[in-house]
Amino acid sequence: MIAFQPANAPDGRSIVWLRPPRRLSRRALWGLMAALAAVALATAWLSARQGNVFAPVFALLEATAVAGTLALAWRKGDHGERITVDAQALEVVAWPERRCRARYASCWVRVRTRSEAGRQRVLLQASGRETEVGAFLADAERVELARSLRAALAVVPGRSR
Repeated sequence: MIAFQPANAPDGRSIVWLRPPRRLSRRALWGLMAALAAVALATAWLSARQGNVFAPVFALLEATAVAGTLALAWRKGDHGERITVDAQALEVVAWPERRCRARYASCWVRVRTRSEAGRQRVLLQASGRETEVGAFLADAERVELARSLRAALAVVPGRSR
């Protein structure tokens, strides 16, 4: 998901928020895990009634593993990037750790797209360095991201066209 906050008049700063797609709410995730566990445990109970005494133990282990994996995948949806463009710099910050991944002088940044292994990559290049942004987005969203970043950089004062 891309959320674009265009440049405000007073400070001239544009912000692009990038988040991976996540459809499930926390409540829906818990409901899905409960439904999967209920089906696994019901099957295990039926198997135990037919003589497989180890089925409930394995069903409990399986339900725990599936729930943990789903929770881990869901938590990856909390990650994202914030790209800030102003007259002085373009800055890429990853969250939730809030660490700066890259900082470039905005008048020298170039936005490049490169197709590798069947997927588009969006690269920010300046000063002999490059940083990939939006790696978790779909290809169509990456193309939109490149267009949005080029538009944000086009209005930076002092930037050569």
